[in-house]
Amino acid sequence: MPQKAAIIAEAARLRALFEQAGAVPVETAILQPAATLLDLYGEDIRARAYITTDALRGEQMLRPDFTVPVVEMHMAHGAEPARYTYAGEVFRRQEDDPARASEYLQVGYEVFARDDPARADAEVFALIHRMLEPLGLRPATGDIGILMAAVDGLRTTERRRAALRRHIWRPRRFRALIERFSGRTPVPESRAALLGMYDPMAQAGPLIGLRKEAEIVARIAALREDADAAPISGTEVALIDAILAVCETSPCALERLRDIAVDLPAISPAVDLLAARLDALAGQGIDVTTLQFEASYGRTQMEYYDGFVFGFTAEHRPDLPPVATGGRYDALTRRLGRGREIPAVGGVIRPGLALELGEAR
Repeated sequence: MPQKAAIIAEAARLRALFEQAGAVPVETAILQPAATLLDLYGEDIRARAYITTDALRGEQMLRPDFTVPVVEMHMAHGAEPARYTYAGEVFRRQEDDPARASEYLQVGYEVFARDDPARADAEVFALIHRMLEPLGLRPATGDIGILMAAVDGLRTTERRRAALRRHIWRPRRFRALIERFSGRTPVPESRAALLGMYDPMAQAGPLIGLRKEAEIVARIAALREDADAAPISGTEVALIDAILAVCETSPCALERLRDIAVDLPAISPAVDLLAARLDALAGQGIDVTTLQFEASYGRTQMEYYDGFVFGFTAEHRPDLPPVATGGRYDALTRRLGRGREIPAVGGVIRPGLALELGEAR
């Protein structure tokens, strides 16, 4: 394991390379307001982050990554287009895998630009690809936007589509919802009994907890609406499954997705963007004929990615997490922009892992 001083020096070297590519160096506070991340991701983020509280600032979170504070900074007073780089520590709880570091250095590169998102995607990926090329890592790519477009194209209620969009980054929960909305999983007996009551609140007794009666009544009404909705068709479920099963070289994946788009036209714009991205990557010198594409890739990473996603891993070290990851997060700028938005894409490198692998070669 490299010494911390060596990792800091490697982080500085990588950030300098991002600066040479036109990025402006920025800093963000280690303590971030927890409310922002809790609003974005819900209470699930508590299981992955370190949270503290003080009387003046309320709940604070040790920085789990840089993207959210960099987006907030840019949306508050950034010029367009913009490129930023940063280096510093991030903190992640690792209760499922105690062997993984809970504190490590991260170096990143973020691009905010309205013109030609495919070119911006290719720029970020190709730059990190060149920087890590001596390590012989395996690159992989995906596109969350294709699955999101598929969900938007389902012939079902908006409430169901919203639930599926919200759980795209939780594969098991997403699958459970697909099974339930398609009628493959029966409604639990307790819920069926509740919905069968003329007035479920009549014998509810005193309220316990924080929810008000109006909220409970609204929830019951939503459950009744869902129970009355027609199931998602078997054909549409099969198309979702076909998308999730795509895992092959990028040109073959593109052709497979174009075939699926014939029966699910809603994904056509996202598939066209994939084609444009592959052209832009080829223009950056990337051999797209061998570049792996996996439609499910990135679904367990940070939940703000909503388009192109990528990662670089060491095949001979399956015990290590990815050395670099990144992707597009347009929706995040809308959430944090207070009325403003701008397409954005970025990526991060873990210099400690890069140095460890470099020393081993």
